[in-house]
Amino acid sequence: MSEPLTNLTIDRAVARLTLNRPDARNALSIALLESLLARVDEIETAATPPTVLVLTGAGPAFCAGMDLRAVLGDPAAGSTLLGLLADLTLRMRGLPAALVAAVNGAAIGGGCGLACVCDFVLTHDDAKLGFPEVDLGVCPAVVAPWVVRRLGAGRARQVLLGGGVMTGREAAQIGLATMSVPTFADLEPTVAELAARLSKAGPLALRETKRLLNALDGSDDADIVRRGAGISASVLATPDAQSRLRERFAPRA
Repeated sequence: MSEPLTNLTIDRAVARLTLNRPDARNALSIALLESLLARVDEIETAATPPTVLVLTGAGPAFCAGMDLRAVLGDPAAGSTLLGLLADLTLRMRGLPAALVAAVNGAAIGGGCGLACVCDFVLTHDDAKLGFPEVDLGVCPAVVAPWVVRRLGAGRARQVLLGGGVMTGREAAQIGLATMSVPTFADLEPTVAELAARLSKAGPLALRETKRLLNALDGSDDADIVRRGAGISASVLATPDAQSRLRERFAPRA
């Protein structure tokens, strides 16, 4: 029997959702996104909804972004994948729990966008985070609204247009991460401590505070997120983007 693509545990007030595709560095395939959306359904319908949700990845990476190999030469698959990613970010942002991204390793592109959806982003100094899409001829529009809300418009321009990646320490310095601890070994205890503290909050107070914050920063604007997904899909389908991706991902002799 194959392993599930996601794992969800709920221990009283704290839930933990793990992307479980370590062999592919937890890259976002259509199947993985569908599994994540199903897990969000479970969280929303839990008899006692959790106050805290920790999002992390199995293996050495948090999430390597979109599974670009899977959409090479298939624009329809790319459009479906990006649409699912847009829906997932909106659903996650709307959860009444405090969201904590435990960025255990690389968080790239759409994976870094998922982290930006969370209320808190904890990582370690050697992790790699960033948005190298423009370097690949791909457009990061699907996650751009969340990056702007996390960093502000000016800093988001630098990060999204500049491409590349940064260390966890650098991510914390610019506000992409809430905190970066010195080593990977320090991350889990720090996440557990934060989750335990947040779990003591009054569920109603937390939910209503999040609801207001989402309204204040425009997180309720589903249209701009879905518009971004459409833009990303249209760029991904162009000959230039497909050519660049084939060059990057083609098997080497």
